[in-house]
Amino acid sequence: MADPWKRFRRRRGVALIKIALTQLALLVAGAVAVGSFTAVISVLRASDETRVVTSEEVNAELETLQRRLQESHGELDVTKLQLERSTEIIKYSSHYQIPADLSAAIYDVAIAEGIHPSLGFQLVQVESRFEQGARSIADAIGYAQVRLPTARAYDPDLTAKDLLDRETNLRMGFRFLRDLLKRFDGDLDVALIAYNRGPTLVDSIISAGGDPRNGYAVAVKKGLRPKAVKSPTRGS
Repeated sequence: MADPWKRFRRRRGVALIKIALTQLALLVAGAVAVGSFTAVISVLRASDETRVVTSEEVNAELETLQRRLQESHGELDVTKLQLERSTEIIKYSSHYQIPADLSAAIYDVAIAEGIHPSLGFQLVQVESRFEQGARSIADAIGYAQVRLPTARAYDPDLTAKDLLDRETNLRMGFRFLRDLLKRFDGDLDVALIAYNRGPTLVDSIISAGGDPRNGYAVAVKKGLRPKAVKSPTRGS
């Protein structure tokens, strides 16, 4: 006759393994539902003929499963951000009727420079109508209509040719706007006017008690998303 205590330990080992298998099934089901990653997990198996599995072994397997679950959550977060980015880029591309690669560049540079993408798109639309080679009578260049002296305040080695590069032009323009927002305490209207008329001129007009408004801020803000107006220095 088999030892009752031995049978009890064997049954308990099998029960613990079933718990581990249940948690594993939930993990795999979640991975399949999301469809963004594949998990391959080795599972403890036991039967009446196998050796008794200790609680330490089961706990070790559960810790491994928990670690893999945490790693999967990290992958899900990255996938979610990538999906949100792609969705936003497509929306902006469709709204402004511009190529997806240009939409992606404006979106990414705006995020990197700390301004709301909606603000970045509106700025480029008003400044250049999304024309890379646009030039003004004031020698402003490119998508964001950046003047060379302004760009050289950030990088003294830049040339007019450099400002025809898409990423460089957008980065200089958005960085300038971000700094103007800081300079004027987050006042989007004043920062936009200063972007158009120059911060020194705007400062002098305000100091003299005048009104620097010229309609530029209204034009840029006309198509902004609400979040961009309320929180212009944050990405979407």
